[in-house]
Amino acid sequence: MAYFIFLKDFENIEGSLYRIAENENDLNNLNISQSNYKIIEDSQSNFNLVKYGNKSASRYNNTITYSDLNISFAKKEELQNFVKNFKDQIKLFTDNNTNHQLLSRWNNYYNQLNTLNLDSITYPLNKSLEQYLNDLGQPSLNILQIP
Repeated sequence: MAYFIFLKDFENIEGSLYRIAENENDLNNLNISQSNYKIIEDSQSNFNLVKYGNKSASRYNNTITYSDLNISFAKKEELQNFVKNFKDQIKLFTDNNTNHQLLSRWNNYYNQLNTLNLDSITYPLNKSLEQYLNDLGQPSLNILQIP
C-alpha cells in the first residue's frame, strides 16, 4: 500500500498534502514524527497518478480528494528551473542526512537529474518530468517523496 501524508487537523483544506510514500519502508524513513500528521493509506494506482504528476491529492477528510493536473513546460528554461529546484531540495536532504537509509536512492536521482539533457527534449513538454522519465523507462521520483 501507498501512503499520503497530510498536515494534521487540516481536513478539507486545499494544499494540505505534505509528503507521499510508496510503501511502509518509505513511510518509516520519512524524517517526520508520524503522530503530527494525518497518514492515509491508498492504492498504488492513485499513488502513481500523484507521483507522475497526473493528479494532485488536493485535500482529505476520511478519504482523499484528487484533482486533475495538466503540467506543461513551454520552453527549456521552465523545465530547467524545475529541475534546479528539485536538485536543490535533494541536495538539502542529502547534505543533512549523510547516514539516512535512503541516501543512495536520492544521490543516484540527483546524479540522474544532473546528467539529464534538456536540449534533447521537444518543447512544449506537455507532461511532468516524472512522467517523462517514466515513459523513457528511467527511474522517476517525485519531490514529495524526499524524506
